[in-house]
Amino acid sequence: MLFLIALIVIFIAVVQWRAAAREATTMRDYPPQGRLIDVDGTPVHVLIEGSGPDLVLLHGASGNLRDWTLDFVDRVSGRYRVIMFDRPGLGHTGRLRGKSGAWNAAFETPAEQAELLQKAAAIVGIERPVVVGHSFGGAVAMAWALNAPRDTGAVVMLGAVSNPWPGTLGWTYTMLGSAWGGALVVPVLSAFVPQSYVDASVETIFAPQPAPDGYAAHVGAGLVLRRESMRANAQQVNHLRPHIVKMSKRYESLSMPFEIVHGDADTIVPLAVHSVPLSQQVAGANLTVLEGIGHMPQHARPDAVEDAIDRAAARAGLR
Repeated sequence: MLFLIALIVIFIAVVQWRAAAREATTMRDYPPQGRLIDVDGTPVHVLIEGSGPDLVLLHGASGNLRDWTLDFVDRVSGRYRVIMFDRPGLGHTGRLRGKSGAWNAAFETPAEQAELLQKAAAIVGIERPVVVGHSFGGAVAMAWALNAPRDTGAVVMLGAVSNPWPGTLGWTYTMLGSAWGGALVVPVLSAFVPQSYVDASVETIFAPQPAPDGYAAHVGAGLVLRRESMRANAQQVNHLRPHIVKMSKRYESLSMPFEIVHGDADTIVPLAVHSVPLSQQVAGANLTVLEGIGHMPQHARPDAVEDAIDRAAARAGLR
């Protein structure tokens, strides 16, 4: 019995050591690209490029603002002041007070995330922005608009979560989003998930298109494999649906310009479940369906995304 206990203790120590070592390497290789702003005790990572009307870019689940800096920001920074945020718990933005900890299953709701980022936006002087949300970031973009409809110039949704979906997200999110999964399973994954699995996951996200050359290395996939980030991501995704249900009942109140871009080959956030209903819930919303495009339109069809942003800005009187 004592021998078994000793083995368990040794295993836990090795797991935590290896996870910490991998995290240290990731933080060395992927430091903040922008600056950290203190918002009520939470560090918020913001990167600002360009000049012009304000354009806010919100990344999806398992991501960070580096998703925009591979090449997309270069396409729009010549005519917009582009403000990119890491969402809470991801990239270099911290978790909200009371949400962190190995055994803590608390999570940041879309409304809480939007409120935090709006406070950061006020600090850097953002005014009536066009808010772009990709995937999970779309839920935060919707919360942003609902939180501050008069101060939101327009919204652009990219393969974005907006409406309740049938069924569940699967056992992995349920497990990793629980208190015991976050405390016991997450450190093991953080310590031992191989790069081959990360690369395969990236390809799955881009399917049926291939991931751009160098994408995984640029975005710093290891950032989401850090223990606290992995917990934050799983908890936020696992508990998202009830908040989407509540928010979706208020979409008809929104009157700012909406541009919706969605690939019809997106199997991660299906077009028919999310963007088609949203186009009918928001008066005047314009839906652009991209034939054969998957979940990453900002990379697969950046021209269509640029056009949607320009239309939204023009409709809002910002250009």
